[in-house]
Amino acid sequence: MRNVTLKTKDHHRIEAVHHEQGFKKVVILAHGFFNAKDAYLFREIAKALAVHYDVVAFDFRGHGKSSGLFTWTSKECADLQAVIEYVKGCNYESIGLMGFSLGAAISLIEAAQNLDIKTVIAVSAPYDFWKIDYHFWKPGMLDDLKLNLGYKAKGKGVRPSHPWQSKIAPIDIVDQISPRPVLFIHGAEDWLINPRHSRELYKKAKEPKKIQIIEGVGHAETMFDQKPHLFMKPCLDWLASTL
Repeated sequence: MRNVTLKTKDHHRIEAVHHEQGFKKVVILAHGFFNAKDAYLFREIAKALAVHYDVVAFDFRGHGKSSGLFTWTSKECADLQAVIEYVKGCNYESIGLMGFSLGAAISLIEAAQNLDIKTVIAVSAPYDFWKIDYHFWKPGMLDDLKLNLGYKAKGKGVRPSHPWQSKIAPIDIVDQISPRPVLFIHGAEDWLINPRHSRELYKKAKEPKKIQIIEGVGHAETMFDQKPHLFMKPCLDWLASTL
């Protein structure tokens, strides 16, 4: 495992970690809002993926050790593009992309325009930033709150910009990802981004595509925390068949 410093086209510093196991295929791991590559659950997800693939995890701008302010999906494709260019230089046979929450939104937006991505997993993706639900009264909110306490909170945080910059809605571009395959995964109890978001994205996406709604779990990486096997199995099965 080695640390990598990258530069975006708009001159931001992006910090990444490259889990090099000698595999011929690689998965890029894109975290969501208030998270980071070094946060406990994302380190554990990277380890689970690294049994089968090389993995590159990174911090979006305004998160972790990367520079700048988070722009709520407006400019973060530049961060992902810098990571993809780095990975391309490593001469892998194929590149998979796995994004969580707003990181999933960014992943879908980039995949719609970047043919270097062979397959996508979108975890708890919103179909439109302005349609996010924020149902704070649902029980899953407490589970997410617990992940911001204790050792699982280490490394988390964000330096945000204002959210009113123009941005692309994933629902408007998801049909452009085809013929690359895309898997949508969502927790049935997601309090923040209702499963209808993945269902709407799935409807709009073209084949090849698949959707997996996991019962009894909540938002994004919370699914891995609550039911790691039920979360990782469809991810690994998808990568095995499409990457």
